[in-house]
Amino acid sequence: MLCSSLASPGWDQPPPPLPCPPFHLTVVLFVCLFVCLFVFLNKSPRADPGASWSLSCTTARWAGSLGCWGGGQDQLRVRRMQRAPGLNWGAGCCPGGPGLGGAAPGRRRRLRPVSVSVRDRGSRGGLSGRCGPAGRRGRAGSGGAAGSAARPGSAPLGSPRPGSARSRHPPGPGSAAGGAPPRWGSGRTRRPEFRFPAGTGPGPGPGMELRGYQREAVAPALRGRNSIIWLPTGAGKTRAAVHVCRRHLESRRGGRVAVLVNKVHLVDQHAKKEFHVLQDAFKVTAISGDSHHKSFFACVAKQSDVVICTAQILQNALVSGEEDVHVELTDFSLLVIDECHHTHKEGVYNKIMLNYLQRKLSGQQGLPQVLGLTASPGTGGATSFEGAVEHILQICANLDIEKIMSAQEEVQHLQSHVPQPRKQYDLCQERAQDPFGEQLKKMMEQIQQYMEMPGLPQDFGTQIYEQRIMELEKRAAETFCRKMRVCALHLRKYNDALLINDTVRMIDAFQCLQQFYAAERDVKDPTERFLTTMFEENRMSLQALARDRRYENPRLGKLEEILQEHFQPPGTARGIVFTKTRQSAHSLLSWLQDTATLCGQHIRAAVLTGAGYSNQTKHMTQNEQQDVIKLFREGALNLLFSTSVAEEGLDIPECNIVVRYGLMTNEIAMVQARGRARAENSVYSVLAKANSREVSRELLNENLVELMERAIRAVQAMPEQDYSLKIRDLQEAAVASWLMKEARISERRQLHDPDDVYFYCVNCNVAVCRGSDIRTVEGMHHVNINPNFRVYYRVSGKIQFQRTFKDWEPGCRIMCSECSQDWGMEMIYRQVKLPILCIKNFVVETPAEKRRYKKWSAVTFPVKEFDYLEYCSSTHGQSF
Repeated sequence: MLCSSLASPGWDQPPPPLPCPPFHLTVVLFVCLFVCLFVFLNKSPRADPGASWSLSCTTARWAGSLGCWGGGQDQLRVRRMQRAPGLNWGAGCCPGGPGLGGAAPGRRRRLRPVSVSVRDRGSRGGLSGRCGPAGRRGRAGSGGAAGSAARPGSAPLGSPRPGSARSRHPPGPGSAAGGAPPRWGSGRTRRPEFRFPAGTGPGPGPGMELRGYQREAVAPALRGRNSIIWLPTGAGKTRAAVHVCRRHLESRRGGRVAVLVNKVHLVDQHAKKEFHVLQDAFKVTAISGDSHHKSFFACVAKQSDVVICTAQILQNALVSGEEDVHVELTDFSLLVIDECHHTHKEGVYNKIMLNYLQRKLSGQQGLPQVLGLTASPGTGGATSFEGAVEHILQICANLDIEKIMSAQEEVQHLQSHVPQPRKQYDLCQERAQDPFGEQLKKMMEQIQQYMEMPGLPQDFGTQIYEQRIMELEKRAAETFCRKMRVCALHLRKYNDALLINDTVRMIDAFQCLQQFYAAERDVKDPTERFLTTMFEENRMSLQALARDRRYENPRLGKLEEILQEHFQPPGTARGIVFTKTRQSAHSLLSWLQDTATLCGQHIRAAVLTGAGYSNQTKHMTQNEQQDVIKLFREGALNLLFSTSVAEEGLDIPECNIVVRYGLMTNEIAMVQARGRARAENSVYSVLAKANSREVSRELLNENLVELMERAIRAVQAMPEQDYSLKIRDLQEAAVASWLMKEARISERRQLHDPDDVYFYCVNCNVAVCRGSDIRTVEGMHHVNINPNFRVYYRVSGKIQFQRTFKDWEPGCRIMCSECSQDWGMEMIYRQVKLPILCIKNFVVETPAEKRRYKKWSAVTFPVKEFDYLEYCSSTHGQSF
């Protein structure tokens, strides 16, 4: 009878008055009820007294009845028990239906059985117990503030039941989560109210205590305003965001959060290191490229309270036409954007937010709240105060931000928890002699003489030379000048060797060239034979010079001194050496293992690089990255040679020493790398040649960081009306520019008929297919569906991916049957083999020009979507 009464759906309808029974029957019924409940509670073997929650219930039937029988106000105390097998309460079966923390409409969930005790509250708080119409109406103030005051430590009204994944009450004025619950219907009956024991209400939650500066930073977000949390690396931005998510879900019925990151490895990290604390009350799902959830993104997202994914996965879902994948921005009530300074230009964050802004400016309602996280918004390349302010405002406009929040009142508290490292410049001199490098330059001069092209650049071993040679190679491919293209390709390899020689060891540069020419043994062209013969003639002398330690790189000697200093005594330090390329990271690890003076320092080192594919150096898989970081966190490793992958976002323990090894990057990367040195008395070292461009850039970065901070303070101090008008103008300009650009792309895609477009191998200039042979699979994979295309390529070893895909799997690598130039790979799509073409390996000829493209999105002819049934009909000669 008790459960059926609690589950009664008509909370807002006053029931008919009940007749008052005789006094002796009242006493008997009351005693029987008490005994039954006592027996039930003591027989329950899995009761969980620590998970109690109470419900101040003003249902008129119970209020009137108990008021007539007992003459006082009573409170129903409901104790949550352990889940009972087989008990299934649907929406509305939980007391009060969805409004009381039950399942949302249309959802079913399993709940724990409850036991109920009735306790007299006297004349204050609880339920109004008067018989008749007055008793059924209740009192507007009873059970509210007075009831809360009568129980010290109770949480404010309107708080959800702890552990409920569906407890989302609309906020009202005045309470911590928005105020006391509003009246229902005509105001004659009040919504049932939750009351929590101390520590279980809408506070930070378990393991979620915030520091003072974090509470200051999240204040606008807790009020539902779009904001950026700008705090240094290591200050706990993600922890603050988790707190905002908890409060958002607790106070908003039907809320759903999307946490967006810009790197795959951050998905799993956020799920395991920070957002796991929400799993006591909410369903948290992590979706990355390696996750099977990606194929059913819409279904998974709508069944979750918090979705953590890469921004690209959300963008793909927003534009997808598949029902299982497609979502709308309005399916979420909060977007948390990690490293939000990437929301600009062609970044995927900006594509998502341009979709958001277009909807906002058109007047669409129900768009999600936005919370951005960053340690350094940067200056956007600006070197003036006005330019830096404009950049900060543009980032805010792109994210639809109302306020940038930082530690202003709690600055000292922040500084005490996030100490800044001591910065030092460790400078070295140029090599006194470099016979290895000089011989490489002589060989490059011979190649340029063979090309018979006057005016070729002579600044060997520089980034500028590499750019000019790449332009020459592209121009040669487009004009089908094979001799010039092949020579340009080999000049790039020699230039790479010079850059490696300048960064690490001579032997590393030599091995780079040796590996390249080992792959070029099967040559048919006279130009290739000349270039291969020249290398073989110089190979022995180059190898001898590379092994001569008299000409070794001074940078390595300086790095050796730094490591000896900071890894003394053995086993007490932890450090990261940031370098530019994967090649140099692997070379530095090899150098460390070959350096005798460092072998006794108990340095346990590994390489940490990106997961993207590269032809030159083996990439790390996501699992390999996680294994290295785990070992580093646990202390099994104490030194990492890393590319920029470790600069942003990664949860890496505090380091005593961070070294920037010959790097020249912007102020954002400098701030991110410096933030890795968070241990007490840590050191941030800039290792570079004296009077080099790297030193000049580092000094400039320091000035740009100060300029950025001034610009942010200026934006924070802007009058609200001026700020809003400026943001609106920037948003309208951004959306207009985006729409015009999309229109131009659409027009460009229609410039040429696919039948008039021809594809040529970039290396041997053989025509292999037409534009009409190309189709797209899943909107991104460009395949050739012409069965005759098979005669133009051959296959090599099968490609292995760590992750799996919904409808396809990788096949073998494909290459030109004439010259062995890489073309792409096979995909096995629903048991059909289709060759995927990488467009940079082809020259595309249209009626207007011959051109080499980097991306398929730039081509000037329309590409149809792959039709599986049509393909099967045409290839098998029957209709499906």
